[in-house]
Amino acid sequence: MTTRKRAALHNLGCKVNAYETDAMQELLEHAGYEIVAFTDVADVYVINTCSVTNMADRKSRQMIHRAKKKNPHAIVVAAGCYVQTSTEEVLADLAVDIVIGNNQKNHLVERIAEFEAKNPTSLAEGAEKSADAGAVEEKVVDCVDINQDGQDYEYFLVNKTAEHTRAFIKVQDGCNQFCSYCIIPYARGRVRSRAIEDVVKEVEGLAKSGYREVVLTGIHLSSYGLTENYNSGFEHNHLLELIEAVAKVQGIDRIRLGSLEPQIITEAFASRLAKVDKICPHFHLSLQSGCDATLKRMNRKYTAAEYEAGCAMLRKYFDAPAITTDVIVGFPGETEEEFETTKEYVDHIGFYEMHIFKYSKRKGTKAAVMPDQVDEKIKARRSDILLTLEDVMSHAYRQSYVGREVEVLFETPWEWDGRSYYTGYTREYIRVAYPTNEDLSNQIKKGILGEQIAENIYLLRE
Repeated sequence: MTTRKRAALHNLGCKVNAYETDAMQELLEHAGYEIVAFTDVADVYVINTCSVTNMADRKSRQMIHRAKKKNPHAIVVAAGCYVQTSTEEVLADLAVDIVIGNNQKNHLVERIAEFEAKNPTSLAEGAEKSADAGAVEEKVVDCVDINQDGQDYEYFLVNKTAEHTRAFIKVQDGCNQFCSYCIIPYARGRVRSRAIEDVVKEVEGLAKSGYREVVLTGIHLSSYGLTENYNSGFEHNHLLELIEAVAKVQGIDRIRLGSLEPQIITEAFASRLAKVDKICPHFHLSLQSGCDATLKRMNRKYTAAEYEAGCAMLRKYFDAPAITTDVIVGFPGETEEEFETTKEYVDHIGFYEMHIFKYSKRKGTKAAVMPDQVDEKIKARRSDILLTLEDVMSHAYRQSYVGREVEVLFETPWEWDGRSYYTGYTREYIRVAYPTNEDLSNQIKKGILGEQIAENIYLLRE
């Protein structure tokens, strides 16, 4: 009887990476591998790396070495963004056996077979492998120049994801924006999009598997369907066409969108989007700064006034939508006056949630060599100020829904103060608990949002 080979995967980074990790897991399952936890002993370890910050690079290296330490005889696969931005460094790492860049991850099973064919003796059971054993092995490398024009969209089709009620679906890859702080265009290449019919096919399969909510995501979702820089205008309706096609899939009750750029929120876009009943009124509009001078240094393609207009447009066509955002504090050259401008701006806009990031140098970006780098203590103080403001705004938004009828998709059981509940999220992404001993997983229920019973968790009343 042949023992099934065991594979373990670890994901670092964004929801796009998470989707690709799910897809690679399915490839391994179809090839006959048994999937085990990354902490277990496996025959193959796949690390889907991240490179958004220098810290992400370091975490990627740590996970690669942790895998080889767990089983020195295992095949260690380094895939993704860190591989793409630091190829020579990865090739020199003796813990790495297979190098797979972005847009090549669907070759995973073939590359493992290739490595096994090239290195049959090094994988023999019980073979002694010293710390420098990689020197006598022949690595397998599948890493293309991601920044060349003409890269096709990498095809995957998943039937299940790590989450049980909500499925993240990658529909777009690459970015043409080149913000001065960001390495991602160099890691992911130019904008390319998935065909609508392929997305619909995947959504139909997920619906048959029981998923009721999908999240459409991408590296730069606002560029979906475009082949050139979208800053020439938003007369394109490609993303709307995709959303409307997904909304027709039977069994899918909710559609969420990944991060959007504010310029896409025009009157035409918002009014048409509001006609899609399945769209959740929960929008993440990337901000980064509320100060025009800072935005210009960041090479963002909008002004604070244009961003505010986008928020106003969403509030015109949706009733009290949840608008969330990202803000970077301590960007090079950010003065106290510029920070105060941002603080007053976000307070004026009023967000449901803000993700606050202290600027971190990323080697290879323009911002890393800009003058007037901000002291870490100043960054920490500014971050604390905005986090405190975020707590106030987030609580106020949730409280504004108390007494309203809401719709909840339930996900997980929860015990609180000696009582059993099931928790889930409203369409606005407010976490709600309903007292019950029943299994409500993946069920939708309407009720009145009651009082807060735990941190950021509200009671659902009949």
